[in-house]
Amino acid sequence: MFSKSKINEPGSKSTDTASAPAPTPTPSAPPASAESKPATPKAKPPASTLSSDLHITGNMKSSGDIQVEGTVEGDIRAHLLTIGESATIKGEVTADDVVINGRIVGRVRGLKVRLTSTARVEGDIIHKTIAIESGAHFEGSVQRQDDPLNPGRGSKPETANPAAAKSKDTAS
Repeated sequence: MFSKSKINEPGSKSTDTASAPAPTPTPSAPPASAESKPATPKAKPPASTLSSDLHITGNMKSSGDIQVEGTVEGDIRAHLLTIGESATIKGEVTADDVVINGRIVGRVRGLKVRLTSTARVEGDIIHKTIAIESGAHFEGSVQRQDDPLNPGRGSKPETANPAAAKSKDTAS
């Protein structure tokens, strides 16, 4: 509405008819929106959160972040995967970053894997880097690979001490 009134104010009605086909205000609107898109980088979407009262049976895959507080029976693949203290996962988890506060029964694959003091893991961990806090419970083997996200692509496990890789003790 304002663009019409601005067009009508400077010229007469006959000039408006002649200037009306000239879409001066209309073309300026799309470039303004086009300019705002490159100026603003795409915002990272918030993590998808599965609440503690949710029980999922099946596999999940996301290119974004997932935070699990409930129970999942199936495999999970994400960019950043956070397992909450009340969460239980029964299946394989694969992510660039894995932060485990709860329980996982199954294989863990990640570039960066972190077991916090409340973590309970029963299964093998295949990682590029790993951190295990004091108090975490872990039963399984640990294997370092350069590309743990892609199994079978020529990555050789690099275990510094094979006897220490198998563990049933509490990490310290």
